Parts: sequence; C-alpha cells; structure tokens
Amino acid sequence: MKIAIINGPNLNLIGTRETDIYGGETFEHYFEKLRKKYERIDFDYFQSNVEGELINEIQSAAQKMDGIILNAGAYTHTSIAIGDAVAAVKIPVVEVHISNIEAREEFRKYSHISAKCAGTIFGFGLKGYLLAVESFLN
Repeated sequence: MKIAIINGPNLNLIGTRETDIYGGETFEHYFEKLRKKYERIDFDYFQSNVEGELINEIQSAAQKMDGIILNAGAYTHTSIAIGDAVAAVKIPVVEVHISNIEAREEFRKYSHISAKCAGTIFGFGLKGYLLAVESFLN
C-alpha cells in the first residue's frame, strides 16, 4: 500500500509553533515513528506553505498512491481550489487536523475539503495521522 501525507501551511513548524495546541513533537520525528510502525506501507511525505504546490501534489499523488492523508492547515477554511482538487482525484483522501477545529475560532469550523473526503479526523493531536493510516488498512 502507498499512502501520501500532504501537510499545508505552517505545519513545518509543528513542535515549536503554539505547542499548547500542536504539541512539542516535530512532524518529522512523528513521521519516522509512523514509518517504523507501518514498515509494509510505502509513505510519501510533502509539506508546503504554497496553495498551488499542494494542489499539484494532490494531483501527482493520485497518479501513484493508493490514498492521501491531507492536513491543509488554514487552507482548509479558505481554499475552494484545494477542495476541488480533492474532489477531482479518484483515490480516497482522509482529512486530518491536529487540533479540535470545532473548539477553536469560528472561522476554523468550516472546511472546504471535508465533504469531498472519505473521512475527517481532528482533535487527537499527531495521533490523527495514525488513525488515518488505520482507516486505510481497515
């Protein structure tokens, strides 16, 4: 199985950014733990702060992967184009958010992506990525 993990803006700062919300572990460290736990899965990881690059990566991943785990960060709430990219691909996409977006600012409660995804996981910290992987295995 091949799974792409695509992270959006500011998620390169996980581990140092607002640790009370996002925790103190870097995504790179967590990703290595995922790779070790799921050795039979071929993971591809991509992070960008640029909307168009995320769209290009979603389209590219759809050509070679079995599924996508997508944390579009703040673009979740603003990018119709990323939502359209998710709708256009033929592989399942699971939306992940580290924080509980329903318990945060009002503007974070709407996603342009969720309705186009196979599922959405939020509020479980970095463990949300593990839950997303498990959703593909089950």
